[in-house]
Amino acid sequence: MILSVKEVEHFKQQGYLIQEGVYTGSDLTLLRQGLTITVQNKCNQLMAQGLLDQDFAQEPFETRLAQLYKHNQEAGRQILGSIWSGSFHGPGILKALRHSPLIDRVSDLIGPDIVATSIYRIRPKVPGHLQSEVPWHQDAGYSMAHCYDYEMITCWIPLVDVNQENGCLWLIPAQHQSGIIQHYAEGHAGYLEIAPEEVPAGAIPIEISAGSVLIMTGMTPHASFENRSDIVRWSIDLRYQDFNVPNNIDEKPEDYIVDRDPVTMACHPGEAYFVIRDTKNPGREMKDPIEFAKLRQRWNQSRIRGVASRWISLSERERGENNLE
Repeated sequence: MILSVKEVEHFKQQGYLIQEGVYTGSDLTLLRQGLTITVQNKCNQLMAQGLLDQDFAQEPFETRLAQLYKHNQEAGRQILGSIWSGSFHGPGILKALRHSPLIDRVSDLIGPDIVATSIYRIRPKVPGHLQSEVPWHQDAGYSMAHCYDYEMITCWIPLVDVNQENGCLWLIPAQHQSGIIQHYAEGHAGYLEIAPEEVPAGAIPIEISAGSVLIMTGMTPHASFENRSDIVRWSIDLRYQDFNVPNNIDEKPEDYIVDRDPVTMACHPGEAYFVIRDTKNPGREMKDPIEFAKLRQRWNQSRIRGVASRWISLSERERGENNLE
């Protein structure tokens, strides 16, 4: 057991846990290299189309996207779109997902057998790019309602040192014990969000070093705001659960027909699930980067309808309130 009893209790009571130095710089080299290649490929494409006149390849990883966006915002947005959220599926992300020092800690919280999902996100928060601000929400708000009682773990890992100036994560301790909060669709930048007047009090900033991990429950409210620095606040978030949480392992996207009963679905129907650790049958574990990429692409291309549509928008709420007056 890696975590102490005190740390496990803190997670249960507060809904989060910080672990410093889980990833070293070399642990994340493959991921950074893959992201750099993806950025370069998109730059090459835009330059060939005459939409970008320089690629800032001489800039370090921490500042290159900031310079690109400052120089040409439209090209910058397209480059961000090529890596934002789950678009990237290079071998570096699988290595990060399978990182034993992290998985050992997750195992201490949810048990030895672990499933991951392609709901991993890569978030390059660029200075001045307001669309990369993420409003207050719970990750559980994006899941199917029948999954609210299951434990789903989010691990947020910065690739650079993070602070309030460059847009660190904020969270609200202990609020996970109150369950799901009303969310609204079509929030800032298209995200789900909790209405500002309904955000619980007590938010704290999480300022941690590169390679550290913030572990949260799916019910922990969190947000991140504007990057006011001159570097890119790179981060990734990875999600894990035990074998009992609904998933789509051994299913195909074609199994998700329109009239299927929602309670038989995975918590995130349009995302691929895969085994990270199986103590009884290690052969089930996803280890091959090529197979991982194929699985991610197959589910991503299926375009299975998400669950955000079950939440009404803030504008719909306002229209409803106006109709009652």
